[in-house]
Amino acid sequence: MRIAFLDTIAGIAGDMTMSAFISAGVSLDELSAELQKLSVGGFELVGSHVQRNAIDAVHIDVVVSRESHHHRHLKDIYAIIDGSSLAASVKQRSKDIFAVVAEGEARVHNMSLDRVHFHEVGALDSIVDIVGTAICIEMSNVERIYTTPVKLGSGGFGPTQHGLLPTPTPATIEILKGYPTVLTSITTELTTPTGAGIVKALSAGVLDDEVIRVERIGYGAGTRELPEIPNLMRVIIGEIDVPTEIDQVVSVETNIDDMNPQLYPYLIEKLLALGAHDAYLIPVIMKKGRPGILLSVMTPKEKLDPVVNLIYAQTSTIGLRIQQIGRKKLHRREVESLTSFGPVKAKAVIRDGKEIVYPEFEECRRIAEERHIPLPEVFQQIEHEIRSSKR
Repeated sequence: MRIAFLDTIAGIAGDMTMSAFISAGVSLDELSAELQKLSVGGFELVGSHVQRNAIDAVHIDVVVSRESHHHRHLKDIYAIIDGSSLAASVKQRSKDIFAVVAEGEARVHNMSLDRVHFHEVGALDSIVDIVGTAICIEMSNVERIYTTPVKLGSGGFGPTQHGLLPTPTPATIEILKGYPTVLTSITTELTTPTGAGIVKALSAGVLDDEVIRVERIGYGAGTRELPEIPNLMRVIIGEIDVPTEIDQVVSVETNIDDMNPQLYPYLIEKLLALGAHDAYLIPVIMKKGRPGILLSVMTPKEKLDPVVNLIYAQTSTIGLRIQQIGRKKLHRREVESLTSFGPVKAKAVIRDGKEIVYPEFEECRRIAEERHIPLPEVFQQIEHEIRSSKR
């Protein structure tokens, strides 16, 4: 699988990411030509080579000649992106980033998504940074993004449209909630909301011990010099093998032939709510020809005692078979895809080197009930839109 590994040496910002991909071989002229498809005009990409601690890097300036509308709502930005002739996958990545940033801003300001209006991120240069990054990923044929834990400055203050805000800014730290981060002693803002949005929306996580066959390396420079560290973000593009994940679980089984069958659905519901990976029933013929039920539960080891206690409390069984078993599974991650029904939660797995995205059943059921649409039609429509966005 072809990946891009974002090494946040001094954090991450939209212009640093775009600059790193240019350094790694993306053509500045071709990127500029693609960005003109936004049909907003009034900007130019100016690239230069700079040195940070004797490391050669690229710095891209988005020079804006006219920008009369700095404050935009999410729907305004979506309209710009959707109205372009960019590739569907570029549009989707760009909107995914903006959606994550908007959600972070909405939580910080305690308002709904449709009321969020962007200041810095809504400005033309930030739109170019985000869409430009999505184009760079597409032009590099990258299938998946990984990062280091994201470096953040701390203990300082920086100017924004809202006045002085602490470092990291509330929006940045809100966006990165749940993602591995490092609070450094550097008081300068290292990671911007745009950079945080790129990571949270596109990254599959932090690389551990994967072996990378490196093909290209690029360095994107931040605007200022930092006395503590080189102000750089590094992108490493290469191939990794995505092995299946192997773990250990516990199987708990019992045969039951004297229990009211109306009670089984409640039991299964309680087992899953308790944290069991799976629980199911199999009709069996037991001794003396009696029909019965095989209850099978697969659970994490740490949930074994609660699962056992629940089975004894909720069934008529007086004995259980327990064994530890190995499990091999495809790597999967939770994603959120933008569809005509709005954001939809889904799971993505890698199979035969390709990422396949499946919408979550509960999301489809919710949409079917809210919109009064047959559930099969909802599944079909969402799966079609997800496949189309990957082309």
